[in-house]
Amino acid sequence: MAVESPEHAAVNPGPIMGLVLGSWQAHMLLAAVEHNVFTELSKQAATSHELAERIGLVQLGTHDLLSGLSHLGLLQTRDGKFTNSAVAEQFLVRGRPEYLGGYLHFCRQELNPAWGGLAESLRTGKPQNQAAVAGNPYDSLYADAEATDGFLDSMDLLNTPISVALSRFDWSGYTSFVDVGGARGNFAHQVVTHNPHLKGAVFDLPPLEPAFERHMDRLGGTPSPVTFHGGDFFKDDLPTADVLVFGHVLHNWGVEDRITLLKRAYDALEPGGSVFVYDPMAGGEQPAMHGALAGLTMLVWSRGGHEYTADDLHGWLREAGFWPETVKVADLNDDVLVIGRKP
Repeated sequence: MAVESPEHAAVNPGPIMGLVLGSWQAHMLLAAVEHNVFTELSKQAATSHELAERIGLVQLGTHDLLSGLSHLGLLQTRDGKFTNSAVAEQFLVRGRPEYLGGYLHFCRQELNPAWGGLAESLRTGKPQNQAAVAGNPYDSLYADAEATDGFLDSMDLLNTPISVALSRFDWSGYTSFVDVGGARGNFAHQVVTHNPHLKGAVFDLPPLEPAFERHMDRLGGTPSPVTFHGGDFFKDDLPTADVLVFGHVLHNWGVEDRITLLKRAYDALEPGGSVFVYDPMAGGEQPAMHGALAGLTMLVWSRGGHEYTADDLHGWLREAGFWPETVKVADLNDDVLVIGRKP
């Protein structure tokens, strides 16, 4: 009779099952956000029966859901009643400044269905997001004003540390900049606030202009220190400025599109101007886990997007006519800044 080696006996399918269960846990979170579980528990602690009655859910499922969220560290129990944990209270209560529900809604409505077609994308190389197949993956995202505001709330929250870090960059050699794909202007407003000598602008799709105006009104300043230019950066000329910024933009597109955008930037820049590009730049032979996940997200959702390295970007910048340089910026977290200078 064969005897198993100690190494073989220790192997079990637990890690594989853990990955499957992790996907189910994400669905628990998304369902709880959709049904405002955390928002309701922020108002008043409740038993699972009480909460099911308040928000119109079935009792058995609600109890299992709340128990599971407790195991995930999102809820706590006290005297038989469920309450939010500190992290859920800060980030999952609707109406809070740091509410992440807009991004989670985007995941549920757009990213997760696209990820469901990962096997097909790996076979064909084509995205599973129909808006990307038709041309621009953001067309469906920006079709609903409420969903757009919720998504941009979350994006601004996640990108604010980058905006703060780059607002402290030495902008003294420049007088104007345009944030290309800058959405509702959070980055541009932050930079201008810390560098009042700058004239700032945003260039993005026309449907975003109302969201931009609402956000500028909330941030204050009359007149607004940032202006909006509507257009499609593949079809319309980019505004002229000393600096054009591409933040978390290039990784959404394929290599040919990236080079096209950089050449368009070169044409729009004043002589001696610069293009600023920041992205995770987490590609390469052995990308980090977040780079691999981001790359696969681009595969299933975007039109040819993928993560890339700073060296890749240097090559595309040279092809467009720039002199590239990777610049160290404190507190930029997982992002890298590369500057291309126009002679």
